[in-house]
Amino acid sequence: MKPAREVLLVDDNPADLELTAEFLSRSRCSSRIHSVNDGDQAIEFLQGKGKFSAARRPDLIVLDLNLPRKPGRGVLAEIKCDPCLREIPVIIFSTSQAPNDVYASYQLGANSYVRKPGNLADFVATVTTMGDFWFCCADPPHTPCLRQPHFPSELNKENS
Repeated sequence: MKPAREVLLVDDNPADLELTAEFLSRSRCSSRIHSVNDGDQAIEFLQGKGKFSAARRPDLIVLDLNLPRKPGRGVLAEIKCDPCLREIPVIIFSTSQAPNDVYASYQLGANSYVRKPGNLADFVATVTTMGDFWFCCADPPHTPCLRQPHFPSELNKENS
């Protein structure tokens, strides 16, 4: 039996967060769901800062693009530029059907781009399928990385 997967959901829509968390937690394989509702909180969680100092490194990130404070693209770019975070699979889960959003997400290193369905039955089926694949079929990398400055701006501060 696989250990429970740590999942970080990043979405500013409370209904989408609640539904996604509920149906991911019903996956055939176990998971622990954590959620934040803006891009800055996502980065703080991943860096273990402030109220997230005890946060565990997620095995999977489900990221909306349209977020307050820091857009999803910015969060994705920071994740994929960070040597301690870049291997974490990131699913973009967005209502956007814009080809530019899909293309830019993959260019920034997204592992998949999934459109949020407009009706409840399709939403449930999509989230259940994502959970079953990422929790039961895919093996995430488990590269240990000590918590240290993650981003170039923090490294520059230390060298000053």
